[in-house]
Amino acid sequence: MSFPFHQMGRAEFAGDLPAEADLVVIGGGVIGVSAALFAARRGLSVVLLEKGRVAAEQSSRNWGWIRVQGRDLAEIPVALEAQALWRTLDVECRGRLGLRTLGVTYLARDDKEMADFEAWRLAAEPLSVGSEIWDRKMVAGRLGKPMADWVGALHTPGDMKGEPWVAVPELARLARAEGAVIRESCAVRALDIEAGRVAGVVTEAGRIRAGAVILAGGAWSSLFLRRHGLDIPQLSVRSSVMATGPLPQVVGTAAADDRLAFRPRADGGYTLAPAAFAELFLGPDALRHLRRYLPLALSGEFDVHLRAPQPRGWPDAFTTPRQWSAEGESPFERMRILDPVPNRRKLARVARRFAETYPALGEVPVAARWAGMIDVLPDVVPVVDRVGALPGLTVATGMCGHGFGIGPGFGRVAVDLATGGDPGHDHARFRMGRFFDGTRLRPGPNL
Repeated sequence: MSFPFHQMGRAEFAGDLPAEADLVVIGGGVIGVSAALFAARRGLSVVLLEKGRVAAEQSSRNWGWIRVQGRDLAEIPVALEAQALWRTLDVECRGRLGLRTLGVTYLARDDKEMADFEAWRLAAEPLSVGSEIWDRKMVAGRLGKPMADWVGALHTPGDMKGEPWVAVPELARLARAEGAVIRESCAVRALDIEAGRVAGVVTEAGRIRAGAVILAGGAWSSLFLRRHGLDIPQLSVRSSVMATGPLPQVVGTAAADDRLAFRPRADGGYTLAPAAFAELFLGPDALRHLRRYLPLALSGEFDVHLRAPQPRGWPDAFTTPRQWSAEGESPFERMRILDPVPNRRKLARVARRFAETYPALGEVPVAARWAGMIDVLPDVVPVVDRVGALPGLTVATGMCGHGFGIGPGFGRVAVDLATGGDPGHDHARFRMGRFFDGTRLRPGPNL
C-alpha cells in the first residue's frame, strides 16, 4: 500500500474558473469540500480552490474516526449532525466512503481516568450521545481478551469510522456532480478587498469576484489570515500514523488508551497511532503564541514534544514570508502539499505495543506510514465564525484533530454563516474574537 498523496500527480479536479461566483471556498479538505457540496445544493454558484490536491493534507491523513465521544459539549450537537450527514452521504456515494458504525472506546489504566470518563458521560448524557461505562471484565470480553492493564473504559456505540483518503475525494466528486466548480493546483494568493469588505479572491490563475468567501485552510489558515492583518493563535502539530497489512480482526471497535490508538480498516488491516502524542516544530508563531498555550502545557494532559524549527516552506517556518504581493508567487504555490515525514521510531514502538496487546496477531506488518499537521488552538476547540473586521469572510479552522469526523457538520454551518443564515447551533464557543476580547479561555476535554 502506498500513501496516495505523496506526489502531486495529475489533477482530477480541473474545473474552468468563472469570472464571478456567489461563494468561493479556500481549501480542499473535508470542511471545504462539504461546504462546496452544501452550497451547490442550495443553488449557489460555488468555486472550491485547492493549492495542491483535494484532501492531500490532514483530511486524508487522520485516523478516520467519526465520533461524538470525548468532544467539547458545544461541539456535540454539530458532531451528531455530522454523523447523520455521513450516513446520508455514504448512501449517496453508494457505500464508497468506507463508513462503518463500530463504536469508539477510551481505555483507562486507573481510577482517575475512569472518574474523568464518567464525569464527561454525565455531562454529555442530556445530549443523547448514548455513551456507556465498561468495567474491567467488559473490556476483556468485548476487546478480544487483550494483554493489557485496562481497568475499564468509556464506550459510545454509535460512533463510526470512514476511510479518509477515499472518502473526501468521493465527496468532492459528489459536489462536482451537483454543480460545484472544483479546481486543484490553484492557490488563492489573497482576498480581493474593496471598501473594507471581501469582493472576491486573487488566485494564481486570475481574479474571481464573490461577495462571500469561506477559508478552510487547515494548517495554512493562520498564515493566510496574517497576510490580511488578522491574527489567531493557531499552531500545527505533527501526528504520525500507520496502516498495517491484513490481520485477523481480533477487535472490532476503534479504541485508544494513553499510548496506543487503533481501529479496523476496510482493507482488513488496522490504522495505528501513538494516541495523544504530537510534535510541535518551532517557528515565529509558535514562539509568539507560546504564552497562550502554557496553561495546557503545564496541565500535563497533552503529550506534546518540542522539535527543531519548521522546515523551509512550512506555514510557520522562519523563512516563510508573512506578507507577499497578490500579483506574485505566494507561499501556497511554493509548497503545494504539506507532507511531513512520519516519526518512524514512534510508529515502530506503536506496532510493537499493538502486537504485545494482541499476541495472537504475531508480527504486525507495516503497509504504510505517514504524518499530517493538525491545526490546533489553545482551548482545543475550533474557530468557525464570520470575521467582523472583514465582512464577507468566514473562517472554519483549528479543528484540533476532530476535523474529519465533524467536517460535514461544520461545512454546513460555514455555508449558513457565509450566507447570513442561522447556523442552527449555538456557535458562541467557536467565536474568533474570544482570543482578543478578554474572554477567559476554557480548554475543552482532553479525551
